[in-house]
Amino acid sequence: MLVATTSEIAGYRIASHIGMVRGVTVRSRSVIGNFAGGLQSIFGGNLTIYSDLADHARQEAYDLMVQHAQRAGADAVIGMRYDANEIMDGITEVLAYGTAVKVERV
Repeated sequence: MLVATTSEIAGYRIASHIGMVRGVTVRSRSVIGNFAGGLQSIFGGNLTIYSDLADHARQEAYDLMVQHAQRAGADAVIGMRYDANEIMDGITEVLAYGTAVKVERV
């Protein structure tokens, strides 16, 4: 599956637009994760507990978006973006979305 943040993919022509596809995951921080993150914040720098959580959430949302595009019969996703919203304290929704298309090599 080709995925691009741009509206075109070099070397390909968009043959048809299928429509919007998305992948959504909702994640929470565990008590242990919050404790470990709190300890890391004392020393400053990259809070790996939280950056790992964010990375896993984005990857899961991305994978779900690709699965949605495959089920729709797409060859590629263009205009791919991420969005995140805090649903409530400690619970975050991560969304990956874009436009599913059929492409042809030029």
